[in-house]
Amino acid sequence: MTPRTSDFQLLDHCLTDAEFSELPGFYRNKVRDAYQLPDRRRLLISTDRQSAFDQVLAAVPHKGQVLTQTARYWFDQTEDVCPNHVISYPDPNIVMVKDLDMLPIEIVVRSYLTGSTNTSLWSMYDQGNRVLYGHEFPEGLKKNQQLVEAIVTPTTKPAQGGHDAPITESEILETQLVTPAQWYELVERSLALFARGQELAAKKGLILVDTKYEFGLDENGAIVVADEIHTPDSSRFWIAETYQEKFESGEEPYSLDKEFLRLWIVGQCDPYKDPIPQIPAETLIEFSNKYIALFERLTGLEFEKPDPLVSMRARIREALAKELPEYF
Repeated sequence: MTPRTSDFQLLDHCLTDAEFSELPGFYRNKVRDAYQLPDRRRLLISTDRQSAFDQVLAAVPHKGQVLTQTARYWFDQTEDVCPNHVISYPDPNIVMVKDLDMLPIEIVVRSYLTGSTNTSLWSMYDQGNRVLYGHEFPEGLKKNQQLVEAIVTPTTKPAQGGHDAPITESEILETQLVTPAQWYELVERSLALFARGQELAAKKGLILVDTKYEFGLDENGAIVVADEIHTPDSSRFWIAETYQEKFESGEEPYSLDKEFLRLWIVGQCDPYKDPIPQIPAETLIEFSNKYIALFERLTGLEFEKPDPLVSMRARIREALAKELPEYF
């Protein structure tokens, strides 16, 4: 679909800054601006900033709202599988959450041999590695090939500005990053969440290819899933009907996720060695439309775009003032 003039104008109205001096405990991640509140609550505001290869590269129209509302759908659909950190949603871009003691590993569940980052299965396999994250792989596999079963491939959680790194189950247990009981529960919870995700995605003609989970401990020491879940930033989604034909022809399956942007970047440069070029407006609009299409296909709801005549910062500030009047 050819972008309209109004689509390009949206690029000038993206939310790139959600810092409000009235609120305490501000800190900034690549995509979210957040606030540590003194009563074991945390405020997460999803901006339209877009990262890839551990860099913030651009702003994408509606990105923050899509992430928040997609995660909301999945938190609602999986709360019987694993408790989550959500308290409330004061605004389409905002979620109020429990302040957890975050665990120092990320759990990535994968069911296909794919990916373009240096921690992805395909990138490592293509370099000749056959033992990945402690799992042995046979010779002769092809990119995007389905694995025999879903596997857990954990990574370390980087410090601010750092990079995540592969780690194995034995290394986690040897270094006591988490207790054995916590580790085995994390694996069980992650595989159960992934199974639910694949089940619901399949009903909408989608393949949940892989995803990342982050977990923390609540005030009672219970494991709770946090951050986001099954969003196009943290997961790969393929259109199921395109998979087999594309796989057999050696092409990339049609996707509705962040991999679209990663593949564009890899086609322009080596993102780990070269400066990443400016992303064309047409590419950012197409990317935005993919995220919206995923939300609508998954939820069956029409995505409600915000009024472009209303300042997003002003709208969010008003929502914050209603939610936290003691600070405004």
